[in-house]
Amino acid sequence: MESTFDKYINSNPDRKERFDKEYNEFLLSEFVLEKMEEEKISVRALAQKAGVSPTVIQKIRSKDAGKINFRTFTNVLNSLGYKVSIEKK
Repeated sequence: MESTFDKYINSNPDRKERFDKEYNEFLLSEFVLEKMEEEKISVRALAQKAGVSPTVIQKIRSKDAGKINFRTFTNVLNSLGYKVSIEKK
């Protein structure tokens, strides 16, 4: 049974694409926030460790990660002790 939300999202391909993009940005942001809390690392400390400005970390934290390039984002994740890998589905 399809929920009202699923019907709403699936009824418009543009809406679904936008939702998927924003949801992925949300997940990435939440991941970074959680790891920063676990590591007890501040925005400034993470920025320095990743070699980026604190503004970049703030963009990621504020779910504005779509405006961050892949290399920068992977540097931030590497600084938190994670690596990004791409696999074929």
